[in-house]
Amino acid sequence: MSAAGAAAAAAAIAKAIKASGTIVSVEPSEFHRLLTHNDGGLVVRAPGSFLSSGHKYLTSYKGLAFYTSSKEPLSIPRTCEVVDAKKIWIPG
Repeated sequence: MSAAGAAAAAAAIAKAIKASGTIVSVEPSEFHRLLTHNDGGLVVRAPGSFLSSGHKYLTSYKGLAFYTSSKEPLSIPRTCEVVDAKKIWIPG
């Protein structure tokens, strides 16, 4: 990749992060703990991609977005609403 291409890619990533806000990556156990404190919360889940098998999850808690991936499906509390997505893409 040329220097101009690398700069363009870095700018695109920075723009995506700015648009999406802060995303906090946590371990699956911490993600599950957050869900138990987030009655009525929304969880987005998606299968892993071709290169990264497993399951991906995203939720919002106290104004921040939390993300995790797990080889095994996570147990989601019944109090959470679940949206099944085709893909979760995290910039960076």
